[in-house]
Amino acid sequence: MTMNIADLRKSYERAELSESESDAQPLNQFDRWLKEAMHSEVPEPNAMTLATVASNLRPSTRVVLIKDYDARGIVWYTNYGSRKGQELSGNPFAALQFHWVELERVVRIEGRVEKVDAEESDAYFHSRPLDSRIGAWASPQSQVISGRSVLVANAARYGAQFLLQPPRPEHWGGYRLVPDTWEFWQGRKSRLHDRLRYRLQANGEWTRERLAP
Repeated sequence: MTMNIADLRKSYERAELSESESDAQPLNQFDRWLKEAMHSEVPEPNAMTLATVASNLRPSTRVVLIKDYDARGIVWYTNYGSRKGQELSGNPFAALQFHWVELERVVRIEGRVEKVDAEESDAYFHSRPLDSRIGAWASPQSQVISGRSVLVANAARYGAQFLLQPPRPEHWGGYRLVPDTWEFWQGRKSRLHDRLRYRLQANGEWTRERLAP
């Protein structure tokens, strides 16, 4: 039996998102939803899609993992020479999206991206498992390679070179997206979803507004 993809539908009825129940500060609202996703044990609640735009105006996306968040912004770590790193060096504006399918929720975040300082990158790098630290040296991320054997050989070489103490590569570290826009989406019945957007004003205050679904 062949299923028509156009016939795939779901009625979203788990929860609602109202102005009275949401927090006036988007970071607090995000903290609440992320913790609920973690406590609900949804698969990889820390996974987020990162969208960047190249100098030729072609967008690209990939999934990365949030590693920290506070009033300064949202942090993840990667290879600075990767495609996303190169695109961010040319255009430092990006967007993030969390999709917690089981909770019928989406969070979108937009803003300017900056590198975290070296001390912060060092601290996180040295907290990683040894194989992940070696992997940061072994993978020329986003570059064309002849086969997986290149990665295996690189990992063996750097493992032998650094043993149990690989230093953080200069080409690897953290980015922080400093939000100026947040959107919280809660699925609702009949496709009349709840969407609350927060926009940062010049005075540093956040304006909260409802968007039509």
